[in-house]
Amino acid sequence: ALGKSNQNAIFIDSTGRSYALPAHTLPSARGQGEPLSARLSPPSGATFDAVLMGSDHQRYLVTSDAGYGFIGKLADAVTRNKNGKAFINLPKGGRVLQPKPVTDAESQYVVAVTNEGRMLMFPVAELPELAKGKGNKIISIPGARVESREEFVVDTVVLGQDNQLKIYAGKRHIGLKFADLEHYLGERGRRGNKLPRGFQKVDAIEVV
Repeated sequence: ALGKSNQNAIFIDSTGRSYALPAHTLPSARGQGEPLSARLSPPSGATFDAVLMGSDHQRYLVTSDAGYGFIGKLADAVTRNKNGKAFINLPKGGRVLQPKPVTDAESQYVVAVTNEGRMLMFPVAELPELAKGKGNKIISIPGARVESREEFVVDTVVLGQDNQLKIYAGKRHIGLKFADLEHYLGERGRRGNKLPRGFQKVDAIEVV
């Protein structure tokens, strides 16, 4: 996560709780670092799965790999409590995905892709802005398949019409312009369309 030394570093654990530490209090890159557990008190067995930085009013796409999410402000994830605060409600079997910055909710789009090679794009404006919660359905995955880890969201991104989307699948990758992505444009919460053969086992997607 990129940010300034006068900002907070926000950490999200595997239970969906958020924690904040002033960036200037973290060890420098020259040192060996220190375990976050020395400064924070997550639930037993929890791992830190995401980190983000920015100004308090910066908005992020906050999602679980169960296919739910919302738009959240960084300020709503800030807490001085070492035990953190509830931020993302995770459905059974769901895990936290790395939040993605939203710079223009009126013109940008969400793209979500599953491990089954299904991809859906829809306007960011179709998601609610919440202080915390489970959010709304981004892409449809049956709950039983999430719980069994048969199907889940691999990655999400936020992009504009001027961007391209790069899809990584094994050693292969493909770039799609916005016009190519219109095949995947649909209503929030639908199943999405299948990616081309050879690109259905997606490792990650990236905005370029």
